[in-house]
Amino acid sequence: MNDINSVENYLQTIYSDIVAWRRYLHRHPELSFQESGTSAWIAEQLRAIGCEYKEGVGGYGVVAYFRGNRGGPVVALRADIDALPIQDEKTCDYASSVPGIMHACGHDAHTAAMLGIASYYASLEGDFAGERRLLFQPAEEVTPGGALDMIRDGALEEVDVIYGVHLWTPFPFGTLATRSGPLMASADEFDIELIGRGGHGGLPHETVDTVVVGSALVQALQSIVSRNVDPLEPAVVTVGSIQAGTTANVIAERCHLKGTVRSFTEEARISIRERLEEVVARTADLYGAKSETDYRMGYPPVVNDEGETKRFFRVAAEQFGEEAVRESSLIMAGEDFAYYVKQTKGCFMFVGAGNEEAGAVFPHHHPKFNVDERAMLTSARLMIAMAEDYASSHPA
Repeated sequence: MNDINSVENYLQTIYSDIVAWRRYLHRHPELSFQESGTSAWIAEQLRAIGCEYKEGVGGYGVVAYFRGNRGGPVVALRADIDALPIQDEKTCDYASSVPGIMHACGHDAHTAAMLGIASYYASLEGDFAGERRLLFQPAEEVTPGGALDMIRDGALEEVDVIYGVHLWTPFPFGTLATRSGPLMASADEFDIELIGRGGHGGLPHETVDTVVVGSALVQALQSIVSRNVDPLEPAVVTVGSIQAGTTANVIAERCHLKGTVRSFTEEARISIRERLEEVVARTADLYGAKSETDYRMGYPPVVNDEGETKRFFRVAAEQFGEEAVRESSLIMAGEDFAYYVKQTKGCFMFVGAGNEEAGAVFPHHHPKFNVDERAMLTSARLMIAMAEDYASSHPA
């Protein structure tokens, strides 16, 4: 296996390619479960790189295989490939060319960095131990996500460990972070339909006003975290949408609420769901309305393996210096990488991609989102280093 400097030097020689790949993807985004063009383009790049790969894994997923000339573990690395339904408001020559769709979370950069990793392993011509399996996963942004389908189609068969990276603009370029145990929250969703009795705005006594019911329900739902969850247990219940009525003098017969629930343990997750469904039913009953609740269990929490997290802190410090490495706080965003680490040990890691000079100051899912593209090199170096350190400590 080549040393640290040789990995860095190789990635530097193809950095312009990595940037070009990322910018192509940024100009041509596709939504979750619709990534046919992205998948075909990834396969085209892998053909040019010269490696074995399989298309159609978990839908539009692609898996690349690199097998060494010596026995060793199977190490999987994962990138996500889908975009978001957001209009790109950046002014640059690689802004999205697709109206209403953009890469506003860095998945284009994840994919480009992974292609850089593929190029590196192809250059070794099998001179390493074990197997490196690169997963280009669709549909991370929308539940039920693409990870489960990738797993169903065999992406994790015989895999000993898996690593993933998220470029993260809240962390400055040059920093790396993760934490042991729970890292990212479960991401559940709910839809609530309130059914009352519509009528004239001047005759409310003849109606059951679902705007009033919905307003009371929004307030009542906020008591779940503050009064039913242990204060030392992080959790969020958010009503993100409430829609009712059509005009000023008509009392709405129906009110529709949508929201999300975030937590870090299965116990809190189940407890919040049970309490939410109870609060909805009782609040509706209090006002004489009916309710229908559709509660969807989304991604579980991302829980990092303790040993692989220790590996990250050691390897990242060796690669980038101890001053660059930090312990992440808990993050309420969700990630379907959670399903991989429920199946096998692994670690999900953050690479800082924020930089005011590069215009990478906007939060994820913002219309002007961008990353410091140098973070792609950091990501590739980190994942290669994690893979090779694991392989060296687990000989055949």
